[in-house]
Amino acid sequence: MPKPLDIDDFLQGSGPILDVRSPGEFHQGHIPGAISFPLFTDAERAQVGTCYKQVGRESAVELGFDIAGPKCGEFVRAAKALAPDRHLRIHCWRGGMRSGGMGWILELAGFTVHLLDGGYKAYRRWVRETLATPKPIMILGGMTGSGKTLILQELAALGEPVLDLESLANHRGSSFGALLLPPQPSVEHYENLLADQWARFPSDSGGLASKDQRPIWLEAESRRVGTCRIPDELFVQMDAAPGVEVVRSLDERLDLLVEIYGEASMEGLVAATERIQKRLGGDRTQTAVQHIQSGNLRAACAIILDYYDRAYRHDLERRHRVIPQVDIRGLSPAASARLLAEKLPQLSSQPVSLSQC
Repeated sequence: MPKPLDIDDFLQGSGPILDVRSPGEFHQGHIPGAISFPLFTDAERAQVGTCYKQVGRESAVELGFDIAGPKCGEFVRAAKALAPDRHLRIHCWRGGMRSGGMGWILELAGFTVHLLDGGYKAYRRWVRETLATPKPIMILGGMTGSGKTLILQELAALGEPVLDLESLANHRGSSFGALLLPPQPSVEHYENLLADQWARFPSDSGGLASKDQRPIWLEAESRRVGTCRIPDELFVQMDAAPGVEVVRSLDERLDLLVEIYGEASMEGLVAATERIQKRLGGDRTQTAVQHIQSGNLRAACAIILDYYDRAYRHDLERRHRVIPQVDIRGLSPAASARLLAEKLPQLSSQPVSLSQC
């Protein structure tokens, strides 16, 4: 019989992870790196579920065998292509009949199979526990267009630990954040992606005072990054963390925004501008839209930045936050990252605002 493993041993095990839930369940959220290997299609799963509710468990099990039986050869051939060494990890929702059935089929075909005890449900508990694990953090703040994401990428290239909240969300965090980017993951899968990365960082062994441990750099964000939501367990840690604000000139910020969004469609830019009309104001929104339609994106960005800058400063004042600033005017993202890494030991321990920057 396939051997069940607890979540830690399962994640650290060898062989591909096959998620035998339906494609719809997989799309909603899955273990990062897992392969969709459904025992049933979405329609077949619904059919078995209806039979279970209306007729009973025994009939549903028989129907499941009727549906899955003819696919056994296909399952074995697909598994051979994915795991030439014949080692596999398999899970379903609760670690019940679907993973057990698939494990039995593949074990008969000569595979060494390990099952996830408790299934994906156990993994989701692991996600919440992992994100609640305290770790040292440094928040990178700065006004819109300061190039914070580019700096984070360069910090990572220097070997600094970085959790890129926006990259994992496929969103830049503002009304314009989804432009030119792939679709966002579900809220559930975003949590999975965050936990997968968070687990790779060492736990807090003394905070910033520890000589051997560098803090994890995160960008200042609101609770939502587009449609994704930063889990409370992580956001609480971010809200209490020290931070630093990078400062660039207005011209540099406008240059960067035009570079980022210059390839976006006019329709997308107009729609994103109109979404913040209540906060931007009717007249300024109309003027910004006119600039976009005439091809003057820089002028439109100048109007929009005025709103975001005032909102940023207002939030800092409201929270009574004092954040050390690092002037990066004229510096490339790589040079900015080097400067921040050098100044890290000197940075204040004052927490940073997590409003949209």
